[in-house]
Order: sequence, then structure tokens, then C-alpha cells
Amino acid sequence: MIVKSATFITSAVKPSQYPPAILPEVAFAGRSNVGKSSLINSLVRRKRLVKTGSTPGRTQLINFFDVNGEFTFVDLPGYGYAKVPEKIRKQWKPMVERYLTSRESLRGIVLILDVRRLPGAEEKNFSAWLDMHGIPIVYALTKADKLSKSRQQLRLRAIAEELSMEKHRLTLVSAKTRQGIDALWEKIEKILA
Repeated sequence: MIVKSATFITSAVKPSQYPPAILPEVAFAGRSNVGKSSLINSLVRRKRLVKTGSTPGRTQLINFFDVNGEFTFVDLPGYGYAKVPEKIRKQWKPMVERYLTSRESLRGIVLILDVRRLPGAEEKNFSAWLDMHGIPIVYALTKADKLSKSRQQLRLRAIAEELSMEKHRLTLVSAKTRQGIDALWEKIEKILA
């Protein structure tokens, strides 16, 4: 995928604030601090399109980004971060579920997992919930650069087993070295087609 342009459209908390559902959309979801913003920036080859920070739980709204005027990337709030006030965390779940179940232009979701950690109950439940709602999932295992090639393969196998799926469904990626970015684009393009 050659990205010629990538621009921020808007942030939203409810459907009336979403941009018009004209272009196909791919949403990005994952636990807080999994590298979601860095991955989106790497995919579109921009350093600061999506704000990144050392503070997990930074994304608290649904953020929409136009890519090439052809489709939209949607950055969803990260889940599972304890230091975000309980009141805000309780608002995220219905906000994200409403988007995922009501957005007719949504083509699928990139579910981001840290390659160094086994998926927990939240990831498994979210994955099952997406399957139940018929939302196609592309799995990205981020932070691959933090492990040797042999450790990456061991983690890939362990995560595939934990999620009861074939290894080929998981893509090892690194926003830092761009490892796996082209392979991830291929999977994203398939769900956009």
C-alpha cells in the first residue's frame, strides 16, 4: 500500500459525532500501551499523525483518520488500563461497542496484542465478541523488535495456541523496524476489498 495522504478527521464519543459513513473503515483496538498509535503511524508512514505517549490510556475518544481519500482508520480507546478513572473506563465499553455494532462502513478490526504477553481474558472475550458480531479480525503482534527471531517464533506459537488459532492468522510487527508492516497491509487490504 502506498500512502500518499493521511489526515485526522475528527474525534467522537457518540454516533452523531462520527464523520459520514462514506468510505470503508478499519478500526484498531488493543490493550492500553500495546503500541496502537505507533502502529497506525508506521502503517501510514507518519511520525505524529496519531498522538503517542508514555502514558497508557491516552486515547479516550474514537479518532478517525482519512487515508488516501480511499478509506478511514479508526483508533479506538485502549482497554484494561487501571490508572484511568473508573468513570471514564465505564464509558469506553458502551462507546466502543456502539461504534463496532452500528457503523455500517466498518469492514474489520486490527486487534493488537503485545508479542511479549499471552492474551488475557479481556483479549479472548473481545475476540469472541467480535466473532459473535461477525466483525472480521486481523491480529497484529506488536513490539516484535524487542525479541530475537527465535523468541518471536516461540511467542507466535504460544499466542496462537492461547487463542486456539492457526499461526498464519497472526502477524508479527514492529513499528520501530517496520518488520511485518507490508504483511499487515496485505491483510488490511483484503478486509477493505
